[in-house]
Amino acid sequence: MTTIVAFHAHPDDEALLTGGTLARAAADGHRVVLVVATIGMRGVDASRRAELEASAEVLGVARVVHLGYADSGHGAVLYPDPPGLVRFVRASTDEAAARLMAILREEGASVLLSYDRNGGYGHRDHVKVHEVGKRAAELAGDVRLLEATIPRDAVARLIRIVRLARIPFRYDVDALLRAYSAKSEITHTFDVRRFARQKQAAIAAHSSQVKGDGRLAPLMRVITRLPAPLFGLVFAREWYVDATSRGSRS
Repeated sequence: MTTIVAFHAHPDDEALLTGGTLARAAADGHRVVLVVATIGMRGVDASRRAELEASAEVLGVARVVHLGYADSGHGAVLYPDPPGLVRFVRASTDEAAARLMAILREEGASVLLSYDRNGGYGHRDHVKVHEVGKRAAELAGDVRLLEATIPRDAVARLIRIVRLARIPFRYDVDALLRAYSAKSEITHTFDVRRFARQKQAAIAAHSSQVKGDGRLAPLMRVITRLPAPLFGLVFAREWYVDATSRGSRS
């Protein structure tokens, strides 16, 4: 049995980016541990914590760990730190990586899931996850690092679907088409169609985000209402870049 640690920035990222992979790994008998850097803008959002636990249960996650940083937000303004907390983007990369490494060693993990170098679509906390995950893997020394991403051609297809369906979409399309990873960089593509229902249910568990007014809310509302076969067709694959340091590859 392998232990896989999935490191994410916020609640709902685990379902959107890696939900099928986590469910598949758990179904195959592997131990799955979910580490989340932030819970909310205040760092202590109780509803988002409960939603994360519900999502993790659906996906078969054995343990959830909160690093306790505050969400840094995605707008132009980086707000001051909440009382007694640090926004994740302001945290020391080495300190956060040491905390993540301690979990890797405690769990005897052999695989760490993180984010690509662009931080997906560029959210400052996602970029920080990339930096912290990379450093933690270097410190651990014997962990395979797989960085969750989406090939840019798949992003382009999704944007076309969103436009055709007239779903409100508050992202810079040109920037999105430069984000994520080139197809040539993808090293692992996992077929997760069998776990579509679990992935969809895990996304739906984040009801505050589905029903809210965030940038992704309109899209999340649509995908949580898709018939399961259609959801499975659209979200049939999850992609990763193997970023394991040369000396740690097995």
